[in-house]
Amino acid sequence: MSDFIAAEDREILERHGLADFDALWALKLEAVDEPNTERGGWSSVYRLDLGEAAYYLKRQSNHLTRSLLRPLGEPTFAREFRNIQRYSGLGIPALQAAFFAERKLPGERRAVLLTRALDGWKELDQWLPDWAQLEPAQRSAILRACGELARHLHAAGQVHGCFYPKHIFLRVAGDGFEAQLIDLEKTRPLLLGERDRIKDLEPLVRRANMWSEADVQQLLAAYLGAAGDVGRWSQRLGARRRNKEAR
Repeated sequence: MSDFIAAEDREILERHGLADFDALWALKLEAVDEPNTERGGWSSVYRLDLGEAAYYLKRQSNHLTRSLLRPLGEPTFAREFRNIQRYSGLGIPALQAAFFAERKLPGERRAVLLTRALDGWKELDQWLPDWAQLEPAQRSAILRACGELARHLHAAGQVHGCFYPKHIFLRVAGDGFEAQLIDLEKTRPLLLGERDRIKDLEPLVRRANMWSEADVQQLLAAYLGAAGDVGRWSQRLGARRRNKEAR
């Protein structure tokens, strides 16, 4: 895969001398969290502010994922970048890539992924602790935005694979909210119809455990549309949730 740089980000990155792999790899920044070392290598995330633009810079070394198509492995960021591009092509609201590149060195595989910061957006996880104090209209608007995002995702034939509150970002838009997704590494095609859809939605409902049954039904009404059987889907989601919690 050749180096990628988004047309709308090229000028600012070039102006700051950051339009290539080596410059971004060598940049001295403080990580926003602890490095991920689960796969034998490491992967870290950094905030990068360039005046009028802000980004998140991800760097990794020997942090690989394997698949039938790539049995020897590839950087997890390579897979995430492909999924970001796929979502963009399908019109699914999600984070945007500004730069991606990888390098093979003796005994090491490195990758860099730069994404635009979602300043002005707030993850669903940050809305949930004060859920009971929100106005009913605000709660309904958030549920509708999340349901419509899931509908858009599945209608495009994709399963997110980590449809958690921390991966759904929301922003006020007029009288409602707009929503988009992050963390696309585990995305895959939707192959098993309703089974895949239930499997994708259930973690959201289980983790947003302050939502009432009425809240879940509002979410499903937005997801299914006027012709959907909200009651049946609610029962199926509830059954899967109870099964997961019992394990």
